[in-house]
Amino acid sequence: MPEFVPLAERIVDAVLAANPGVATYAGDHRHDDKLTDLSADAVAGQVAMLRDAADVLAGLDTDDLGPQERVDHAILSSIVDRGIFEATQVREHEWNPLEHNPGPLLHALLSRDFAPAEERLANIAGRLAAIPDALATARAVLRDVPTIHAETAVGQFAGTASLIRDELPALVAQAPALKGEVEPAAAGALAALDEFGGWLRDGLSAGDPGRDPRLGRRLWEARLWHTLDTELPAAEVLARAQRNLAAVGERLREVSAELVGGPATDETVREALGRLAADHPDNASIVGLARETMAEATAFVRDHDVVTLLDDPCVIEEMPEFARGVAVAYCDAPGPLETATVPTFYCISPTPADWPAQRVESFYREYNNHMIRNLTVHEAMPGHFLQLAHSRRFRGSTRVRALGFSGPMVEGWAVYAEELMADLGFGGPAIRLHQLKMQLRMSLNAIVDQLVHCADLPEAEAMAMLTGPGFQEEGEAAGKWRRALLTSTQLSTYFVGWTEMSAIAASRPFGATPRAWHDAMLAHGSPAPRHLRALLDV
Repeated sequence: MPEFVPLAERIVDAVLAANPGVATYAGDHRHDDKLTDLSADAVAGQVAMLRDAADVLAGLDTDDLGPQERVDHAILSSIVDRGIFEATQVREHEWNPLEHNPGPLLHALLSRDFAPAEERLANIAGRLAAIPDALATARAVLRDVPTIHAETAVGQFAGTASLIRDELPALVAQAPALKGEVEPAAAGALAALDEFGGWLRDGLSAGDPGRDPRLGRRLWEARLWHTLDTELPAAEVLARAQRNLAAVGERLREVSAELVGGPATDETVREALGRLAADHPDNASIVGLARETMAEATAFVRDHDVVTLLDDPCVIEEMPEFARGVAVAYCDAPGPLETATVPTFYCISPTPADWPAQRVESFYREYNNHMIRNLTVHEAMPGHFLQLAHSRRFRGSTRVRALGFSGPMVEGWAVYAEELMADLGFGGPAIRLHQLKMQLRMSLNAIVDQLVHCADLPEAEAMAMLTGPGFQEEGEAAGKWRRALLTSTQLSTYFVGWTEMSAIAASRPFGATPRAWHDAMLAHGSPAPRHLRALLDV
């Protein structure tokens, strides 16, 4: 252990220095004045650093390490290997302009009071000043940008410009001495963002579709292996998801028949969902509804002794414009290395202003009052918000766990939390129906993710699958089609994570209460489920 701990700390420092965005998200603010350098030379330097780290880690004898350090060694090795793979094989920074969006890194400094305004503003000025060069680098390295990525980037980069124009002045007002430094940097950043947006629009106007956004089977399966950190092969993921789709569909038909009467058929499901969909929010009320459901879910978790509640603050608000266009909602939690008391953001995206009334109605029929309750369970209570709050309290001999965020563990817990709350009666039969619908969505996420990238699934077939056996509104299905093209392998984390986290939950030792076991599951950071099993000895 003495040899591994200082080595791990040096590697963590090197990774954070090479990736200022990762450092900020992790809660390490030493690099808050910088943007990640994605130039060819910088990426090559990072790959060389990661390869050196991989060699040293591979040469360590782990037999003498304790259980926690053995897991940290495995996690750090996975982080390093995935970094090499992404930079040398996927090379997403060379074709996806979303990788170059500085909006999230500015928002991270604007939105949370983790340091005095003067300190945060000085770092924001550094990042603003770096934007022109960063976007010049983006234009130099980006090639064959897929149309769907360019279209999404146009909206997100416009959102970043709005963030600078609309939100920065309030912070400047708190530290007027820095106005002379910040405003010229902001003007330069806005000009660069406008120029970059024009460059993207020119590419779209030229009619060049760019590269195919589908990764192809070889690259997608390799990325899946890194994403899941499990030995489960892609073919087995697909087969299990298809079996679960059929099983959950049958259960949904039965519950629908119990709810509205009639035979257990797809038509009965649509009737039941249709009746419940009529009870829905709109753009003016969706955030308020999420806040109400957060209070309901918190009281339910407390009353049913599901898991230990923590008093961390959670702010529920509209999703910022720079982040829209991929998912409907997300949970943005402080990093594990953050020392200040700052909030988690549970963000929901309203419908775009240019959507026709029919599409808006379709969206809110999907995200009706009952679905929002289920979504709040997933994103906040006792899902992501509470799980990540527990995760931040883990302290080990290294900072590896702060970087070792496992998508399957985090998404798996959130989907398991949905099922658990429905089983305990949260929201009654309406929530049970929508949780089963979400289970269908989870299974279809994995199916569509794989078939899109590995089998050239046509859009029409994907839409038929999502609106047919998935019972999704057309607008939701269209959004999922876009998300499958914009991302890869992330959509598979829900299903695989749920299967693995549910299995761990079912392994609760004799005599342990559900709350004690849930607390134990959340007490080790956010490691891959295979590591959590080892730490829990199940």
